[in-house]
Amino acid sequence: MRRLVVFLLFCVCVVACGAVQIIEFCPDPYQADDIDEYVVVSGTGSLDAIAISDNHGGFRFPAGTIINGTLTVARSAPAFEKTHGTLPDFEWQNYSPQVPDVVSGGTLRLANTRDELMVYENSRLVQKITWPGEVRPREGQVHFLENGVWDPRPLMLGQSRLAPETFGNVKVTAFVSPDSSLEVFSDAVASAQHQVLVNVYELSSANITGALINAEKRGVDVEVLLEGGPVGGISPEEKAAIWQLNQSGIPVFEMTTSESGHAPYRYDHAKYVVIDERAVLVTSENFGHSGFPPEGETGNRGWGVYLEDPDLAAYFREIYQTDTGGPAIVPVYGTAGPAEVYNVVSYPAPFVPATFAGARVTPVIAPDTSTAITGLLDSAQVSIEIEQAYITNESTTGLNPYLANAINASRRGVHVRVLLDSYWYNTEDETDNDEMVALINRIAASDHLPLEARCADLEASGLEKIHNKGVIVDDRAVLVSSINWNTNSPGFNREAGVIVEQPEVARYFRTVFDADWSPAVRSPQPSTDYLKIACVIGVIGLLLVLYYRRHIR
Repeated sequence: MRRLVVFLLFCVCVVACGAVQIIEFCPDPYQADDIDEYVVVSGTGSLDAIAISDNHGGFRFPAGTIINGTLTVARSAPAFEKTHGTLPDFEWQNYSPQVPDVVSGGTLRLANTRDELMVYENSRLVQKITWPGEVRPREGQVHFLENGVWDPRPLMLGQSRLAPETFGNVKVTAFVSPDSSLEVFSDAVASAQHQVLVNVYELSSANITGALINAEKRGVDVEVLLEGGPVGGISPEEKAAIWQLNQSGIPVFEMTTSESGHAPYRYDHAKYVVIDERAVLVTSENFGHSGFPPEGETGNRGWGVYLEDPDLAAYFREIYQTDTGGPAIVPVYGTAGPAEVYNVVSYPAPFVPATFAGARVTPVIAPDTSTAITGLLDSAQVSIEIEQAYITNESTTGLNPYLANAINASRRGVHVRVLLDSYWYNTEDETDNDEMVALINRIAASDHLPLEARCADLEASGLEKIHNKGVIVDDRAVLVSSINWNTNSPGFNREAGVIVEQPEVARYFRTVFDADWSPAVRSPQPSTDYLKIACVIGVIGLLLVLYYRRHIR
């Protein structure tokens, strides 16, 4: 109580300041002892009247401090710089001579799970933030205020904060895997004159590695960013590909949590290539043989676009540079080994690349702007086609948010089709794609909706699996992306995609979707329980027939 009284006396000032508030803070960062915790205040004018407290300790600003926008106050300037790459405006525990100190009263330490922050103006409380309450605590999460709302999306330390942007008059080459993906990739890299920047979750294809090495030999500056901890670990084939790139002089980096820093994303799951700041290739496929097989060989069904526009390419180049500039990016060195092994299975490859002009393109970058997918689904008036590797729900009672929006669209008369993969690892469990298809079809039947789901018939289609993450709306717009429909991908991964608004592009992918849809299994086989019930009913019926034949003449 004595500490509180002392601090309230410390808060009493006489000079007014206008509209100062905390707009960002991180109470539970990754460094030991949370030494890199900080707050950001926003406002204009003098700060002489302002004090910030957690009711145990706090600070006010040095006399004469003026704010015009934002100021960052960190517990330790060196620790903050290690996490963020820049120094704060002030610090509250006098760790660095480079950064001015605030005037501290008591010891301000932001608790991880339960605490509060208050802003006082002339000892009058003007803002109070509690957690849990206004925000929900989580290690590494940056709490931020946007349009009066705290934490409109999860924001973790080191993540970017991109605003939605749209680019007009873009030239688009549409292509699909396995039909023509390697052809488009190889031509794109071969066209590079100065620079090729690759960001991909996994890379093991000898053909892709060879294309990048050939570009490096021509004098092109090639650089590669990979996920440092993919599910199952980095394969021997990928290590061999990395080693070959290293040997040719191509620097390869990985995003991973290490002593140098904590990875800002759960997975770097993006799949894009920037060519000469003039074009970008975006795809749903990893850079393995299944995603980019030679023409005439089978592989995954995936979608891709090669987008020619300097401004759009510069946008993706900036994302690449941001993601490779953090402390969690480290060089990776492979080991010599055999190339990727695969079975050659022939495939007719009916879909050739097609180029179209005049597209509007909106990047969809997770977690920053992944809500654009919701907006795309909500904009549908006539039809939605969804082709996904899988869809997982939020819980046993809550639908996946994107799926929920698609079903809501069907409630207003939009015809919705959902096509999911049927590869063994997406159908062997009791809560995966075949059960999801059954659930969607039950909703459609019970509510009489223009909605249908199917599992792909891979044998009839000649495909290895459906690895796509695509959506087509009204034959006018298409989503090509790496974003899976689960709880992690849109909110915590680094993902990359684009919404392309151009009817011819949309119809190109609609033709591919229809080809995958037509032979698809309409619904999963009845479960064992249903078969047992049917058998019991059949036995009862047979016994009744025998009974009536014997007793009724």
